[in-house]
Amino acid sequence: MAHSFQTTLLSFLFIFSITQAQPSFRPTALVVPVKKDASTLQYVTTVNQRTPLVSTNLVIDLGGRFLWVDCDQNYVSSTYRPLRCRTSQCSLAGSIACGDCFDGPRPGCNNNTCGVFPENPVINTATGGEVAEDVISVQSTDGSSAGRLVTVPRFIFSCAPTFLLQNLASGVTGMAGLGRTRIALPSQFASAFSFNRKFAMCLSGSTSSNGVIIFGNDPYKFLPNIILSDQALTYTPLLINPVSTGATSTQGEPSVEYFIGVKSIKINSKTVSLNTSLLSISSEGNGGTKISTIKPYSVLETSIYKAVTEAFIKESAARNITRVASVAPFGACFSTNNVGSTRVGPSVPYIDLVLQSESVVWTITGSNSMVYVNDNVLCLGVVDGGSNPRTSIVIGGHQLEDNLLQFDLATSRLGFSSTLLGRRTTCANFNFTSTA
Repeated sequence: MAHSFQTTLLSFLFIFSITQAQPSFRPTALVVPVKKDASTLQYVTTVNQRTPLVSTNLVIDLGGRFLWVDCDQNYVSSTYRPLRCRTSQCSLAGSIACGDCFDGPRPGCNNNTCGVFPENPVINTATGGEVAEDVISVQSTDGSSAGRLVTVPRFIFSCAPTFLLQNLASGVTGMAGLGRTRIALPSQFASAFSFNRKFAMCLSGSTSSNGVIIFGNDPYKFLPNIILSDQALTYTPLLINPVSTGATSTQGEPSVEYFIGVKSIKINSKTVSLNTSLLSISSEGNGGTKISTIKPYSVLETSIYKAVTEAFIKESAARNITRVASVAPFGACFSTNNVGSTRVGPSVPYIDLVLQSESVVWTITGSNSMVYVNDNVLCLGVVDGGSNPRTSIVIGGHQLEDNLLQFDLATSRLGFSSTLLGRRTTCANFNFTSTA
C-alpha cells in the first residue's frame, strides 16, 4: 500500500514538475482584422473584451491615445476594475483628473477614480471618462496566419458616455487608439508580451474583405506567399510635433499622432511648385504632414491643394484624359473614357511624396490617387482643407489602402511598401482562416 502511494506521489510530482517547467505560451505578435465600413468609410476592428468575453467593434484611430468604449449601455463584466486615484496605472494613463461619481457604482461611474478624456475625432469632441482595467483577448500570429487567442487580463482603457459614438460606424461601441502613448494598443500589447513596440497596418480598399493590423514582430506574409520583411520596406523618420494636435491636451504636451517629413511633391516626375514652409512643423505645432485613418481622403491646405490638382490636371491632359465637372467633395474629376487600367490602378500620372532625400519616395499610383465616382467619372481623391488648417497635409485612408505601413515606436521610424498591387498581392490577402 505504502509503495503504491509513493509511486503515485512520485508520478504526481513528476507530472507537476513537467507542467511547471513548460513555459506559458508567449506570442511574438498579435493580429486583428480591419474592415472598411461602406457607409462611413471608417476602418473597424474587433477584439474580445470583458468576462465573459464580448466581441467588441471599434473604429481604428491611428493617432488616438487609448482604447475607449461606451460603458453606459450593456457593459457587464465580472473583471471590470476602476482605477483608483494616484495609482501607478493612472499616471501611466496620463491622468490629471480625479473624482467621484454619485450615480454608481457601475462601470464608468465609481468614487475615487482617475479620469482621462476620450475623444471622437470624427465629430472633434472629447469628454471625461473613467480609467479602468478589464480583460482583452486577441489572436496571436506567426506573421503568416492567425493563431490561438491570448489574453491581457488587466488592459487599461477608458469608459465613455454613449453620445461619444455619434457618427461612428453602425455596431461600433468605441475607438481603438494606436497613438504614441503608454496605454495605446501598441504599447500595452508590447509590454504585456515583451515584444517590440511596433505595429504594421495594412488597410483593405474593399468593403467585403478584411485588412489587418499586426502588433509586434515581422515578417508579414500575404497570399500567394508574398513575404514583407523589414528589408522589403522603405524607411522614413517619424517626426514628433512638439504641440498636441488632439481635442484636449495638457500644457507643453507633444502630439501623439504620427507625422512624417514630406519635403516636396512630384507629379509625373515633375516637382510641384508650392510654399515649402508649410511642409515643416512650426514651433507652434502648425504645418507638416500626418497620417490619419479618420480622414477618408487626403486633406491638403488650400495653396497645396490648388498646386497639386492643377499640376495633375495638366499632366493628365497631356495623356488625353478629359476633365469633367467636379463631384463633391473632389475638385479634379475626369472621364473614364481615355483612362486605361493597370495592375496598380487607373493609368494616370503618378504622385510622389519626396521624403528625407530624393531617393526616399512614397509613390501614389492610380489605385490610391483615384476614386471611381461612377462608371463614367473618376476623381483625384484629395480634398481642400482650407487656407489655415492645423496640419498642412493629412494623408487619409484611401491613400493608405493596400500599402503596408510599419510604425516602429522604439526607433521612431515608418516603414512603407508603396502599393502592394505592384507585388501581386493586397492587404486582404492575410490568411485569417488557418490557425497555428
